[in-house]
Amino acid sequence: MRVLYLLLLALGLFSQLATGVNLLTGFGQRSDHYICVKKGGTCNFSSCPLFQRIEGTCYGRKAKCCIRLW
Repeated sequence: MRVLYLLLLALGLFSQLATGVNLLTGFGQRSDHYICVKKGGTCNFSSCPLFQRIEGTCYGRKAKCCIRLW
C-alpha cells in the first residue's frame, strides 16, 4: 500500500514538472509576448486597431503584435 502512495506521489510531482517545462522558453531567450511589449506594442488576437501595424506575433504565434505607426 505504501508503494502505491509513493508511486502516486511521484506521478504527481512529475506531472507538475512537465507543465512547468512548457512555460520555459530556454536559457537566454525571451517569449514573443515579452519582446512585443519591450518594443512598445500590444498583443491582440483580433486585427490591429486603427493607426497600428503588425510587428510580429505573441503567445506562440496565436496573436499579433501591434505597434503604433508614429
